[in-house]
Amino acid sequence: MQVVRPDESLQRAAQVMDELNVGALPVCDQTGLVGMITDRDITVRATAAGLPPHTQVSDVMTDHARWCTGEQTVQEAMQQMADVQIRRLPVVDSGHRVVGIVSLGDLATRHQGHVAAALRRISDPSMPDRPAN
Repeated sequence: MQVVRPDESLQRAAQVMDELNVGALPVCDQTGLVGMITDRDITVRATAAGLPPHTQVSDVMTDHARWCTGEQTVQEAMQQMADVQIRRLPVVDSGHRVVGIVSLGDLATRHQGHVAAALRRISDPSMPDRPAN
């Protein structure tokens, strides 16, 4: 699982996203998951604010990221995603190390029966103050 460190540059995070063709990466330090950085974070929080490419990931990442474990059910993961309207949820092990990411796209291709309701809850614009990851 590819991650970036909080002290890495936004340019490096963008390069990794480009190499992997993804729009989000977990941010981890020696203790485990500390946040998420998305292409939107880089574009809106950094570039639009005039921050240079060498700005640290920690300066624009979404901290306090939601996560799930591999032992949780699909329904529990979808509920967490709907609760805060996020489209990607890191999966961590017992040591809080990232072992994967479950995305709305993963759910759509593997659990079609439950996705329509989850998509409505995740995408409903009426929920204020939702995080950007």
